[in-house]
Parts: sequence; C-alpha cells; structure tokens
Amino acid sequence: MSVEFFGVGGPGQIGNLKKSQNTQIDKNNKATGEDKVQFSSVLQDVHKAQGAMKTDDTERAERIQEIKEQIADGSYEPDLNKVSASLLQFLVEDR
Repeated sequence: MSVEFFGVGGPGQIGNLKKSQNTQIDKNNKATGEDKVQFSSVLQDVHKAQGAMKTDDTERAERIQEIKEQIADGSYEPDLNKVSASLLQFLVEDR
C-alpha cells in the first residue's frame, strides 16, 4: 500500500526503489565474487596527510632524542640569538 501526498508517492515507492538498487548491487557482487569499497578523493587526501604527519612525528622524535643525548653529555650549545629572538617575540605577542 502506498499513500500519495500532494501527488507524490509515499513510502511504497521509496521501498521499491531501494529494492531495485539493492538487487543491482547484489548482482554485481555475485558476478565478481568480491566486495568493493570506493573512497572519495578527499578521504584519500586525508589518509596521505596522516601518513606525512607520521613521518614528521618520527623525524621530530629523532631530533628530540639527539638533543637529549647532547644535553646528557654536556655538548649541547643552543643558538642564543635564536633563543632570545623567540623569547622577545613571545613577550611582544602576549601583551
């Protein structure tokens, strides 16, 4: 039974439409014998960006470990000009 509302078919038509789409999908899956998943290009770009972040995190962790080792053996000498410039920038931006 389908109900018409202002000339537009109700849930009966929607149900039939879904059944026809499902049968097409089922026929495609049975013909190939496997399921397929397709992702949008946006999702693929996100996946690539996450992979790049992982490599950046690895490089950062390696650099941090190097600095820790230099501090432990007393050979770490920071660039005092860079430190003071960063400190001044931080103080100016906060005010």
